[in-house]
Amino acid sequence: MDSRLLCLGCLLWLAPGLHARVDNSSGSRDYCIVGAGPAGLQLGYFMQQSGRDYVIFEQSATSGNFFITYPRHRKLISVNKRHTGQLNKGFSFRHDWNSLISEDESLLMKHYTKEIFPPADILVKYLQDFQRKLGINVQFNTQIKNIRKVDNKDGGFLMDDQNEVTYSCKRVIAATGMWKPNIPDVRGIERAVGYESISTDPELYENKSVLILGMGNSAMETADSIYSRTQYVHIISRKQTVDLAWSTHYVGDLRSVNNNLLDTYLLKSLDGITLLDMQDASIQERGGKFFVVVDKHYHSNSKSEDSVPDNFPLRSGYDMVIRCMGFTFDSSIFNGTSITRPVGKAKKYPAITHAYESVDLPGLFVAGTATHSLDFRKSAGGFIHGFRYTTQALHRLLEWRYEGVTWPSATYPLHQLLNVIIKRLNEGSGFYQMYGILGDVALIDRARDLVTYLEEFPINLLPQLTRMTGHNATEVIVTILDYGAPDISSQKFDAKASQAHQSYFLHPILFYYKQLPTEEDFLLKHQYDRLPRPDSLHHIVEDFLVLWQSQNEHVTPVRRWLESVLNRSLRSYFSERCFEMAMTYADVPESCDKNYNLGQGLLGAPELLSSFQNNRVVIPSLH
Repeated sequence: MDSRLLCLGCLLWLAPGLHARVDNSSGSRDYCIVGAGPAGLQLGYFMQQSGRDYVIFEQSATSGNFFITYPRHRKLISVNKRHTGQLNKGFSFRHDWNSLISEDESLLMKHYTKEIFPPADILVKYLQDFQRKLGINVQFNTQIKNIRKVDNKDGGFLMDDQNEVTYSCKRVIAATGMWKPNIPDVRGIERAVGYESISTDPELYENKSVLILGMGNSAMETADSIYSRTQYVHIISRKQTVDLAWSTHYVGDLRSVNNNLLDTYLLKSLDGITLLDMQDASIQERGGKFFVVVDKHYHSNSKSEDSVPDNFPLRSGYDMVIRCMGFTFDSSIFNGTSITRPVGKAKKYPAITHAYESVDLPGLFVAGTATHSLDFRKSAGGFIHGFRYTTQALHRLLEWRYEGVTWPSATYPLHQLLNVIIKRLNEGSGFYQMYGILGDVALIDRARDLVTYLEEFPINLLPQLTRMTGHNATEVIVTILDYGAPDISSQKFDAKASQAHQSYFLHPILFYYKQLPTEEDFLLKHQYDRLPRPDSLHHIVEDFLVLWQSQNEHVTPVRRWLESVLNRSLRSYFSERCFEMAMTYADVPESCDKNYNLGQGLLGAPELLSSFQNNRVVIPSLH
């Protein structure tokens, strides 16, 4: 190459502000993933397995960097259930809330710690091993910014790093998580110490009075770590009630491992929780103490609307105020593009479609905890044991949309559908953890007497199933798991199949549609319904062992329901009974098919059965 060209290239690279350096070492990447946390690594694994052209950009020097700092007191609230009493791997994986999906048996959290709630440092080591052992392509120490769309016919994105190197990507996946501290617009909030920077040394809280803003797990985790040293800990909640995970079934609500302060509050041992909207208050400092000053009075017994009663719960000053208000999505990396937020309680997340695509930047997708707006307070999508499956669903959607690879499926004779469903109910982990959000879809093909089975599909995409998966579908059976309505929780319940629709705990629900539900059907459904009204519905009664294997209460009711909607018998028979029916009747049930139930049964029964069905007699050899 001409040295003058090389020299010109040097000038372009070195002159500050003259030209941004574009990384063309491998040309434009097909997929750029931003963030090497659990979701980024999980998606990277799927990309690696599929042989895709991808790279993960990570701003720090290690995978899982968020968990080096959080949770601050180093105990996770994700369950590490090492023993389940079952040999089935899928069943056991349901109860492993920390591991990512892979084929490497060594990459399971149970091999790293015996603790039911693992130390955060163990998760960091696990994520580092996951990246290293599986050879996932991560470019560390690369802080991405200025992600923007390319305005040309090829589309795609450009993005810069901290060294002003520009990268070109056809598709971008934001797996950055929710790491930006949520700081409310409250006067004097700067006087509070943030959860992200508080000291975890309990000695520093000795004989102190502490006020904590927030009522979530981070607030209660903090209170639990210091309340044995303090004079008292007071907590401000903006909600009238405490949402306990064991009651709401939402894993993000207050967990029992963090709720010890409820004891000292309710048993009147000085610690306390009070209701106050901090938007109506300010934090002021007087005489070395911090006070909460209410700007407009909310107490119904007050004579003056502008005064505070002399028994105001927060009338004493505090030595320290700690802000534990959670995290929000950092949208600053999008080059000033306004990122829409969902309306309501999920407003801290970016607005995305049910295909995990940004509503503001088509071609940009979101993976991991930031997708939780789709199932906020409804399922487990904000946590590893949930978003490992939604990340898998995202990958499958990308595979069809950009690579022409249809959603993974298996095809069976239609009369095997009962066995397939029962097997999945007792082994499937994705629709177990992402209950009410991911479901199995059986595509019925009556013309060919077959069923094509798709696992763990986002059920809100049912109207677009063919376009999203590459599978033609009309008549379908959808299987999900879900909890029952809270209003039936107090009713006396007998776990019988006849009362399955009253199940309060997690249980399977089957929906039959003669035609795929439409977008309009979804718009018209009740907000608490997971799916539009089906042509037929079947609840399977909850089970104490979460094993749906009982012949009388689980299997037989499902078989009868399937027979009703399919208008055919799904009974199974021993070969002797099939032989007897072949000798007696002109037709035999489909489950007596020689390739399905008989094998090489009684006296060469397949051949004999075939001969009778063809109105001819062949005596099999007995040697």
